[in-house]
Amino acid sequence: MPVEKGWVSLIQKHLPAGTRMINASISGETTAGASRTLPGLLDQHRPQIVILELGANDGLRGHPPAVIERNLAGMITQSMQSGARVLLTGMDIPSNYGPAYRDAFRSVYTNLAADYDIAFVPSIFDEIFLRPDLLQADGLHPNEAAQHVIADRILPVLKTLID
Repeated sequence: MPVEKGWVSLIQKHLPAGTRMINASISGETTAGASRTLPGLLDQHRPQIVILELGANDGLRGHPPAVIERNLAGMITQSMQSGARVLLTGMDIPSNYGPAYRDAFRSVYTNLAADYDIAFVPSIFDEIFLRPDLLQADGLHPNEAAQHVIADRILPVLKTLID
């Protein structure tokens, strides 16, 4: 899918003039990988707001929720220490991972949002997983049509941070 069709580009069109979004996502990235690249991105771009929308790849690989939480907590702390406000989006994984793992995985996001008192968008995938027409052929990744759903969930919360 072309970058201009993704949710970041869709949101950019609705932001005040002069507001610039930088999409630093890397397909297939884990929280460990993002933890290593975030400090350089913070130094390079000096963002006012950091959106952390990751961890699903960790979940799909069965990484321990405690490790995912530690990695995300470190990124939240680094972002806040750089002067940025943080918006965390909840992630989800398919139900075939079992209720115990899935619940532990999902709770990482709600716990972090509460612990750090940061802006939070609950799982953007709740409705996407229920609609096969919003998923790519692999049944895991959101398709182009789903990008609008994601943008519609994130934009109102982002606007409150901008305002």
